[in-house]
Amino acid sequence: MDAFFASVELLRYPQLKGLPVVIGGGRRSADDALLQRFADRPLSKIPVEAFPLLRDYVGRGVITTATYPARQFGVGSAMGMMKAARLCPQALVLPADFDEIRRFSRTFKAVIQEIAPVMEDRGVDEVFIDFTDVPGGQREGGRVLARLIQKSIFEATGLTCSIGVAPNKLVAKMASEFNKPNGISIVFEADLQTKIWPLPVRKINGIGPKSGEKLAGLHIHTIGDLAAQPREWLVDHFGQAYGAWMHEAAWGRDDRPVVTESEPVSMSRETTFERDLHAVRDRAELGAIFTDLCERVSEDLRRKGYVGRTIGIKLRYDDFRTATRDHTLDHYTADAALIRRTAGLCLKRVDLRQRLRLLGVRVGKLVRADSLATAAAAAGSDESPHRVAETTPDLFEDARRAPDIG
Repeated sequence: MDAFFASVELLRYPQLKGLPVVIGGGRRSADDALLQRFADRPLSKIPVEAFPLLRDYVGRGVITTATYPARQFGVGSAMGMMKAARLCPQALVLPADFDEIRRFSRTFKAVIQEIAPVMEDRGVDEVFIDFTDVPGGQREGGRVLARLIQKSIFEATGLTCSIGVAPNKLVAKMASEFNKPNGISIVFEADLQTKIWPLPVRKINGIGPKSGEKLAGLHIHTIGDLAAQPREWLVDHFGQAYGAWMHEAAWGRDDRPVVTESEPVSMSRETTFERDLHAVRDRAELGAIFTDLCERVSEDLRRKGYVGRTIGIKLRYDDFRTATRDHTLDHYTADAALIRRTAGLCLKRVDLRQRLRLLGVRVGKLVRADSLATAAAAAGSDESPHRVAETTPDLFEDARRAPDIG
């Protein structure tokens, strides 16, 4: 989907179309004040000059997405709002309405499945579709079916999407970025050298910042540069599995099927603070935030019907270093108190002397709660997959006495 979060907001505020707009910040207070101020008129009639500007934003939030006019200034997803304000101070700021985002996400995916039912859900705004057995799916190399999908999604939602068609998922993912917004890109096997090899190596989904930096240090900048390297050379520099995968990816090879059903590996919640917090001086505030994160993860697990065994934490310090720790239980749980207690044990294994800018909680090694309960019943067990912790200690109680444990 094209600038999905922003596009959903522009349906609500069509007067902002064509303007630089960023979605993010995490708080709806400014939006609520705007709605109260103009409660006597439709949303589409709120004057543009009434919307908050990015240059006035103060906080620690990050951008979820930005309209294409804002992107022309270098503003992009996951960028800090304060940094974006320096690049495009005139941009307008809107918070994300996650209820609306989820509603539109369900709608566009339902539209696709009516046309091409073999669909892999890749998150709120992206899917893979297998055209192979769809009647007419091969006409014009898939362009006819892609146009039908675009038209059907727009009629149902008023939103646009960009589609990449290729022999496999790896290349289709890259192709979907070629002609945004509202574009269709077809890549055949014979197009590899002309359309794929000139691209930067980071365009391969799976080559991140660190690998990209290492490749640049080895004078490898494009996918073509990567394809020119012998497999053995890449294995020597990046390891057996990753080096071999790099070689295959550079040559456009990917045999992964479109998976219509998959189980989540983990569920997590995290938050970036408005200001850096210290484990001792801000202990009460951190404890409350930590409890809330654990409760929200627990709610997610219960709502979706999962339990997990591995509970972990994520910290990001004020110098942007990240620390993670986890602990695996001998049983499954979705209980908030037990998640909080176990996460607290993980917290004692990290350095808490430095100020924190982000805190997160994760539960992994998930299984469906109903399947676990069925297995327990078949075995004649009276044990529940949800165990409640007996005590819930102050998660930061040892921060002053033992700030650096493990």
